[in-house]
Amino acid sequence: MPAPTTPLRLVPAPRLVREAEGAPFVVSAATTVTTGVSPAEVALGVLAAEQLSRISGSTVEVRYRDVAEPTQPGDVAFVLEPGLSGEQYRLDVAADLVRVAAGTPEGLMRGLATLHQVLRPHDGTFAAWPVHVEDEPVHGWRGLSVDVARHFFGPDDLRVVVDLMAAYKLNVLHLHLSDDQGWRLDLPSRPDLAARSGGTAVDGDPGGYFTTEEFQALVAYADARGVRVVPEIDVPGHVNAALHAYGELTPSGEPAEAYTGIDVGFSRLTADLPTTEPFLRDVFGDVAAVTPGEYVHIGGDEVHTMERDEYARLVRMASDAVRAAGKQVVGWQEIATTPLEPGTVVQYWDTRMDPAPIVAAARAGARLLMSPGSKAYLDMKYDAGTALGLEWAGHIELRDAYAWEPTALVPGLPEGSVIGVEATVWTETLRSLDDLMTMLLPRLAAVAEVAWTPADRRDWDDFATRVAAHGPYWDAEGFAWYPSPQVDWHVDLS
Repeated sequence: MPAPTTPLRLVPAPRLVREAEGAPFVVSAATTVTTGVSPAEVALGVLAAEQLSRISGSTVEVRYRDVAEPTQPGDVAFVLEPGLSGEQYRLDVAADLVRVAAGTPEGLMRGLATLHQVLRPHDGTFAAWPVHVEDEPVHGWRGLSVDVARHFFGPDDLRVVVDLMAAYKLNVLHLHLSDDQGWRLDLPSRPDLAARSGGTAVDGDPGGYFTTEEFQALVAYADARGVRVVPEIDVPGHVNAALHAYGELTPSGEPAEAYTGIDVGFSRLTADLPTTEPFLRDVFGDVAAVTPGEYVHIGGDEVHTMERDEYARLVRMASDAVRAAGKQVVGWQEIATTPLEPGTVVQYWDTRMDPAPIVAAARAGARLLMSPGSKAYLDMKYDAGTALGLEWAGHIELRDAYAWEPTALVPGLPEGSVIGVEATVWTETLRSLDDLMTMLLPRLAAVAEVAWTPADRRDWDDFATRVAAHGPYWDAEGFAWYPSPQVDWHVDLS
């Protein structure tokens, strides 16, 4: 059985790949996924078996083993192994065994993602030829922010997004749940937020919101795939939906009119109103209660009608509410102009702004998450002819999304202050899953490699060759995607 004539085309690029000669491992009815018996390993085994069954057309079963039980021919074995840590993993494929080893369930999940990419169609099923992979990420936070406030994308759409993220080893889904145009999470302390402001969207399009049960189910679905959810409630600006639901948050006491445009910077909370602090405390307390992860995002961006002192007071109120609920604070880069607790995550997005507050915050103990609008905002048009998207940060072709280094964006940062990379997609012009996927693909794969792969292993020409092999996978999944002219998508995968 001859080996494929083309090398593996893995995205993100692993640290080490060694292909070898030999017969392939063929997925068949004799294949068995084996894992340990911890809840996380059991969940991983079920997921791996489901995925292998789906792509191969054969029923792949799961066997749970104790530590001492040896593997058997035909096993796809997931093994927790001392000496490996974090998301570090090793993948070994031989004719009679696939072995994924890692020190944590998260590492095993990343190995599963690579296993899917080494499998190739073969005689009506899938096979993997002998290979050894050693890999680990350069950044611990590798995210995608999805705006569900301008247009609502519900649980079914977001599960598709989560699966795509897991395929490219992204591990944080940041959900922008509130803005001027709509409120997308039902909260027990403030039910009118969803009841009154959940039904609106940009241009008067249909809205929607997550019930508590739907949100928790999505969080659990993501967690089972190695993706944690970070919810964002954007304050003290971008709050017209909240002001529409609760007039007590306005100085006049009258609710704001519903807003369905796309201008920013006009809405705001008021620090001196006696209703503001309880609102922030209750809302962030409710959000934290349905968030098993350690982070909650407070927004903080584009507050254009507020004095600096009041802005700082409101950022402090929101931050205090998040910390009182047992979570760590994330905010857009504007919060760096205020006093921050060490460990706060500052999300850098606007390269036009003075970077001095960012540097000062990092030197005082803040951690930086890199989402530059000119590189990682995947709602930007590919070029002037793109039907979807905006262009305030310019056009972002595939190479633009790939060719940048997160640690070099802001001069003068302390070493180690950059904790990760996050792509962002805003939905002012996006109304359907096809719209969303068209803007994400292929650029999300590029940002994923920036986040995962060390700079000295990244090369544009090599990436362009590798990512071309992923078009058939996107087609098979039914994804809409943009065939960038920067890549030759006509590839021979034999």
